[in-house]
Amino acid sequence: MLSRVADCLYWLSRYVERAENLARIIDVNSQVMLDLPWTHSQQLEENWLPLLACLDEDEAFLKTGRDFNRTSVTEYLVFDQENPNSIQRCLAAARENARTVREQISTEMWEQINRAYLWSGSHAARDLFERNQYEFFQQIKETSQLFQGITDASMLHGEGWDFIQFGKFIERADKTSRVLDDKYHLLSPARQKQPHLEVMEWTAVLRSCSARQAYQRVYVAAVKPQCVADLLLLNEVFPRSVRFCVERIDRSLRLISGVKEDHFSNAAEKLTGRLVAELRFSEIEDFYERGLHDAVDDIQVQLNRIDGAVFQTYIFPARVTEPPLSGAAATVVENSAPRALSQSQSQSQSQSQGSAEVWQDQPQQQQQQRRSPRFSFK
Repeated sequence: MLSRVADCLYWLSRYVERAENLARIIDVNSQVMLDLPWTHSQQLEENWLPLLACLDEDEAFLKTGRDFNRTSVTEYLVFDQENPNSIQRCLAAARENARTVREQISTEMWEQINRAYLWSGSHAARDLFERNQYEFFQQIKETSQLFQGITDASMLHGEGWDFIQFGKFIERADKTSRVLDDKYHLLSPARQKQPHLEVMEWTAVLRSCSARQAYQRVYVAAVKPQCVADLLLLNEVFPRSVRFCVERIDRSLRLISGVKEDHFSNAAEKLTGRLVAELRFSEIEDFYERGLHDAVDDIQVQLNRIDGAVFQTYIFPARVTEPPLSGAAATVVENSAPRALSQSQSQSQSQSQGSAEVWQDQPQQQQQQRRSPRFSFK
């Protein structure tokens, strides 16, 4: 498989997963306002900065000069064309990647992602958002879930499918860890003195990861922070737990290289194997002894290293031998280093240059995100 094809399949999957996660997180944050006391609800209405920080979008949003209220933040995260991580831009980028590798995916996959892209930019989508945000976010989530189901059912389960799985699960693990980390980090002593609010907030964390029913089945008890952390980090059968995602990442990479379990042939497999072992042989008490925030932050760092190692192994080396290109793409090849273009720059170039060069400037805003400092709530 060509490295540019693997690159596009990876980002196609990751953008679709990101759009679904964004829709769920924004929707839950909106619904929490209905359950909170009036004073807390008003505070949340006027300050959505914690949500932006959870998604690592706070610094970018600050540059827009907008207020941190619900209307401005949701507009920025859903429709803003200047935000490379808005839902609409994610679906547009996913569709562009799908178009680039049209011959590698099934007709049903292309039709689904193309339909989702066209709908997200239509007046009908905007009207639905204005009229009923819950239904709008449900539509986004169902679009992503339908695409994933179609992919599993209609695409050959070869190397291309493995790269799609890798993109999906690394994005999912990242978002789960971020939601859990920032929620724990946000809890102040004042909030902890109000148990009913704490339960409500941790329930929102579960709903942000589609884990409310799973929690009830596993623990059959009231929502407790330590049990929530245990489910979202270490549960081996919940499909959105960090452990489950990392095990699937490890499996996909070994299927790509053909290396059997307990062995590795590159840095990415070595890193995933190490993280899998750490999660398999840990208990939630171990994370609390280290400090949950520090432990989860370390997991995020390891996920970023795995992501970088995969690209250094399968994507970047091939670019050194490609023919000379013009513009930003030529700079990338000459330097043979991780691409530093922003998504907005890359997307505009890909639209103007055509599908033959899209892979050269494939956006990697996730790498940019991890270079910037995270917002501190201490």
